[in-house]
Amino acid sequence: MTSDRAGPPASGGASEPSAPAERPHGKEEAMSETIHRATWKVSGMTCGHCEKSVSEELSALPGVSSVHARAGEGLVTVESDRPLDEAAVRAAVDEAGYEVTGAA
Repeated sequence: MTSDRAGPPASGGASEPSAPAERPHGKEEAMSETIHRATWKVSGMTCGHCEKSVSEELSALPGVSSVHARAGEGLVTVESDRPLDEAAVRAAVDEAGYEVTGAA
């Protein structure tokens, strides 16, 4: 009997009905569906200034919400509300003085 009583609280049976009322899952799913994440290999980045230059150019693209450049790995990850055009990404990175060498 003790294991039966421990089972429902551990699974959240009593708290499940109130959880959806507090935090609708439909809205979370809809938001996650609109975020597109792409990681690109970028050659030539060696320091924080390089990361900043690439990040600023990519942040100017329509729909971009987040850019994370990592010089040590030669990678940049971009989050946006729509799929990004590869040519636009390449042009933005080129404008910063670096080169996209492919998708990571």
